[in-house]
Amino acid sequence: MKTYKAKKGPLMQGILLAMLVLPLAYGFLGTKPWKEKLRRIIPLTAPALFIIWPYVATRYQIRGHSFNYKSGYIKGEIDIGSIRTILKGKTRWVGVKPALATGGLIVKYNRYDDVYIAPEDSDALIADLLTINPSIQVIPPGKDP
Repeated sequence: MKTYKAKKGPLMQGILLAMLVLPLAYGFLGTKPWKEKLRRIIPLTAPALFIIWPYVATRYQIRGHSFNYKSGYIKGEIDIGSIRTILKGKTRWVGVKPALATGGLIVKYNRYDDVYIAPEDSDALIADLLTINPSIQVIPPGKDP
């Protein structure tokens, strides 16, 4: 089993930090009693934690002949033998997107299925997929399929 970390965009880090700091600052400011402060903080930080979950828990794994991806509540498994094409340096704005950054990989498998991922080391992931399924067509950035 080999695990790959997800690439994280710099803008995402700033947004997530603000989502945690602002509710906490709002809750702790003022002279209200501690119980009242907790009533402010909990409803404000709960959505922030739900949004931060994919940021912390996004990963990609190769287990035997299957490729697994997980990003928060989005997860799936792809048979590596069914992967047809990998588009490098592309960004997908709609569809299944267990990724945190732009400029990742679009993995096309089966007949009409695809998923957008953004690993830190795309070349290592592609090389490992090619060792299992050498018939995968890798299309470099700038080329159309």
